[in-house]
Amino acid sequence: MTTNCNNGKYIQRGELTLLSGNSNRDLAESVAKYLGIELLDADIEKFKDGEVSVKINQSIRGKDVYIMQPTSSPTNDNLMELLILIDACRRASAGYINAIVPYYGYARQDRKTRGREPITAKLVANLLTTAGADRVVTMDLHAGQIQGYFDIPVDHFSAIRLLSTHFTDIVKDNADDYVVVSPDLGGVRRAREFADYLKLPIAIIEKRRPKPNVSEVMSVIGEFKGKHAIIVDDMIDTAGTITNASEFLIDSGAKDVYIVATHGVFSGDAIDKLNNSRVKEVVITDTIKQPAEKLIDKLTIMSIAPLLAEATHRINTYESISGLFADGM
Repeated sequence: MTTNCNNGKYIQRGELTLLSGNSNRDLAESVAKYLGIELLDADIEKFKDGEVSVKINQSIRGKDVYIMQPTSSPTNDNLMELLILIDACRRASAGYINAIVPYYGYARQDRKTRGREPITAKLVANLLTTAGADRVVTMDLHAGQIQGYFDIPVDHFSAIRLLSTHFTDIVKDNADDYVVVSPDLGGVRRAREFADYLKLPIAIIEKRRPKPNVSEVMSVIGEFKGKHAIIVDDMIDTAGTITNASEFLIDSGAKDVYIVATHGVFSGDAIDKLNNSRVKEVVITDTIKQPAEKLIDKLTIMSIAPLLAEATHRINTYESISGLFADGM
């Protein structure tokens, strides 16, 4: 049991418990293993009409419950399941409810770009708070300002440091032959952070989007010809944009192209596009569970379980987590 002083009042933290939804149970089990605990026993099923049924088979009264549930595809089903899990924990008198959402669905709907559009990222934040979450833990939001959509604490971690370690030995002896590429102007900060870890230069692709999930490369700012290019992004969805950028770089003089992203969304025929492209390797994390048919040879998956386990432990024991923000383990 841990206590902490908050505005003159002592808050008592309960036993750490980890509950997994059905979205990515493998990741939850890995986190539980690092923490040296077992996942909570719960039955999470669907009635014949599609409604979610939740039954937690252990007492969680007064305990700190961490609910692991990426809201990846099917997004609405996984989001609804998360909300119901939070509500079930609240009604079971959990002491503190933490929603660990490694992949935050609807993050790309973070602002109005035309009239009569919703800001769904804010709506999801409201739903999580209303359901009863006391804290949200997430990874590499598409738009960092989404943290401000919440009226509860949000711990926003990055997998960029972790992903960069995959290339440490690759670029160690010939760094001059590599360049980190941002796929658009909005991703420059992410690319710069990745490049700084490896002490590499960066280039920036300037593109335009005539419609959603479609992009056209206009130009590239920076030197990339004759070099191995590492494109760094937060997610790969349909893979149309990223493969077009890769083909453009190779056709324009790059030796080859690696793609790095935290979230492998892989909608539609994304895997086929990547497999049939000239991309040398695709490196992602396990924020989203990948079915067997998507595990192609050029795909490398790095686990964020150690980072989430360390973050969970520190949150539960009131230790500083600022180092995790900077280092990403």
